[in-house]
Amino acid sequence: MSFDRKEYLERIDEVIAKGSFKDDWSSLVRHEVPSWFRDAKFGIFIHWGVYSVPAFGSEWYPRNMYDRSTKEFEHHRKVWGEHRDFGYKDFIELFKAERFDPAAWAALFAESGARYVVPVAEHHDGFQMYASDISGWNSLEMGPKRNVLRELTEKFLELGLIPGASSHRAEHWFFMEHCRDFDSGADPDDPRSLYHPAVRIDSTTALDANPEPSREHMEDWLARTCEIIDRYRPRLLYFDWWIEQKAFKPYLRKLMAYYYNRANEWGIEAVITYKHDAAAFGSAVVDVERGQFEDTMHFPWQTCTSMGRLSWGYTEDNVFKDAEEILQNLVDVVSKNGNLLLNIGPKADGTITEEETENLLEIGAWLKKNGEAIYGSRPWWYSSEGPTKVPGGFFTDKRKIEYTTADVRYTTAEGNIYAIAMKRSRDGRYSFERLRRNPPEKCEGFLGLVDKVVCLETGQECRFEIDDEGLHLQTDAPFDDTPIAFRISVL
Repeated sequence: MSFDRKEYLERIDEVIAKGSFKDDWSSLVRHEVPSWFRDAKFGIFIHWGVYSVPAFGSEWYPRNMYDRSTKEFEHHRKVWGEHRDFGYKDFIELFKAERFDPAAWAALFAESGARYVVPVAEHHDGFQMYASDISGWNSLEMGPKRNVLRELTEKFLELGLIPGASSHRAEHWFFMEHCRDFDSGADPDDPRSLYHPAVRIDSTTALDANPEPSREHMEDWLARTCEIIDRYRPRLLYFDWWIEQKAFKPYLRKLMAYYYNRANEWGIEAVITYKHDAAAFGSAVVDVERGQFEDTMHFPWQTCTSMGRLSWGYTEDNVFKDAEEILQNLVDVVSKNGNLLLNIGPKADGTITEEETENLLEIGAWLKKNGEAIYGSRPWWYSSEGPTKVPGGFFTDKRKIEYTTADVRYTTAEGNIYAIAMKRSRDGRYSFERLRRNPPEKCEGFLGLVDKVVCLETGQECRFEIDDEGLHLQTDAPFDDTPIAFRISVL
């Protein structure tokens, strides 16, 4: 393996110098969010890596197994032995992915109704799920001995799914710090080590202050991310937290300019998602982890959340959301101008859990009937009505929201209004307050004329009437746990 970092960084500068996007915010904010992203609404996220082997705790197992204060530390000693004898790197040879079938994965995701898919290319543990010239700690040279990202990208494209990739490399600067507390079976000061650099910090520094990662780490982060761009041409590049740190800013701007310019060269429409105001507003798409906004936003955004409540990666004791909750989340997010990126965590052997598979198929079945209210839609005057309040912010999905039949979400597309009841009524009767008859002088609510109302699930017209309290309708659609959507055509 030969890789000249200096030469590669110089080439990055050359691309930026020749391209239309420069590494400053005034240039980067001119990048427009592609229409495919705004229309897609639903994507799949994949957390799959070496951490799937221990299948305990969460995808943070590689960090926590070296932290004496965690359950993962004691679990590791009990199940796998002392850390000096069996470290995190030793899980790699057990990560065989012997049942990994990228064509089957792609077919399932297509059947789910997802329009784009974002595999984790590298998580905090530093193991690359793709062939790389930068490090030998990758899935082609070790573990599965397969170029996972390449295989998935090719199968996604074959089925019309838009391929993406995520990088969580930024956090690797400190992620393995606790391995320094004892013999970890590898020297974290050796740049060739999987654990390097394992810098000691405290949680306050990691989250709130302005730590200063080394120039070596920053250039390595830039080179690795550009390698993903060059080799795999993702249409969406997802970043986890920590790139919001001050030290990352010049490198982040350079990365964004490089990506946008390369996308222009290749004739593809690319988008970046970020958290915590890491990028200037308007230069990329805001992502809210395990949460959402309370109200409709005037800009496109994304929420990333997981089917598993306890972990993004596979664990044996994970607790899964059901399809009803996921679909309600999707409808709520879309009504507010957002996209839902839904995560799954495959097992180490490459199989997707039964719970996740069943959920994906149920979501797909619903979208086949109701997708016109979702795909390509935009926010209406109002996004919602009803008594149930949805909390805004990060990490607000710890419990299922119990909606009522009076909780409604609205979208609009092709000149139609779509009203989606979050919970079905057993008698088939629904009322939509936002469509009540209003005097024109109020200049609020709906003042148009309704031509007909159709239940998307059955394709049948519904009897309806409109009065001062709303639009009221009756449908004979069967009762189940999924939201129910209606197309409201206007004259």
